[in-house]
Amino acid sequence: MDSVKENKNKISITAIILTYNEQQHLARCLHSLKNVCGEIVIIDSFSTDNTAQIASQFGARFYQNEFVSQANQLNWGIETIEINTEWVIRVDADEFLNNELQSELLKLSKFGNQVNGVRINRMMYFMDMPLKKGGMYPIKHLRIWRNGKAFCEQRWMDERMVLTEGVSEEIKGDLIDHNLNGITWWTQKHNNYATREAIDILDKLYNFTNSEVLKSNFFGNSEERRRWLKYNYLKLPLFVRPFLFWFIRYFLQGGFLEGKRGFIWNILQCFWYRFLVDVKIFEAYHKGGTNKEALIRYFKDEFGYDVTKIG
Repeated sequence: MDSVKENKNKISITAIILTYNEQQHLARCLHSLKNVCGEIVIIDSFSTDNTAQIASQFGARFYQNEFVSQANQLNWGIETIEINTEWVIRVDADEFLNNELQSELLKLSKFGNQVNGVRINRMMYFMDMPLKKGGMYPIKHLRIWRNGKAFCEQRWMDERMVLTEGVSEEIKGDLIDHNLNGITWWTQKHNNYATREAIDILDKLYNFTNSEVLKSNFFGNSEERRRWLKYNYLKLPLFVRPFLFWFIRYFLQGGFLEGKRGFIWNILQCFWYRFLVDVKIFEAYHKGGTNKEALIRYFKDEFGYDVTKIG
């Protein structure tokens, strides 16, 4: 496998990738980046597989840092690692840029100084095929930002990049999220996610972390609209909202059009996962009570999580 070579089409952008035992996905990801990104930075959580060797083969800059959370790891890289390019792009190890997005990155140089962020489409694959119905596509994420003009929001789950100033624009092309692991891995991972999601929801209600509430607006950009929808979802009763969420995604947004694969996805992601989150919230209330301090003690005793901090 060739290392990164000089290419006239490379632009002033650094890719940041977080890794832990990603030998199954990393080469595919790096292959999509090597001819367009001026630099590639990998922040590894002390992998025990061949992640480091694959990074070396592609000429990526390789760093290791103890993992606390996605947000902490990203912000550590942004604040600690010297980045010499004009732009930065965040890519997960199980993601890759399609050809159109690689070409569209060349347009970054056309944006004026007031544009400090760029939103791109994320296309999710499930059972080796893209999910295009049920509200799954297009979903736009702020993944590209001008160097020094963004940070990762501190959240237990679903953290996003936030601009410190300026506005964002959009470019075409897709960031493909295609994880190659199976359903057993997926369900185990989402069981762990559900605990963190429950903490994240309760943090919004009790403000364990005393964090700033970011702007939400249905008529704002995609990140602001997502926050508005999430805040209003949380106002619905426990156990009712997973049914409503599944109904909207599967019937109103056409998830049923994806066939059996779409049925499985919508049951697992839109119902089972959301229902499990509510069960864990219910259990926290049942065992810990509804008092803020009691809930803080519950998550510390039960899971070892200090919910007054993100991580």
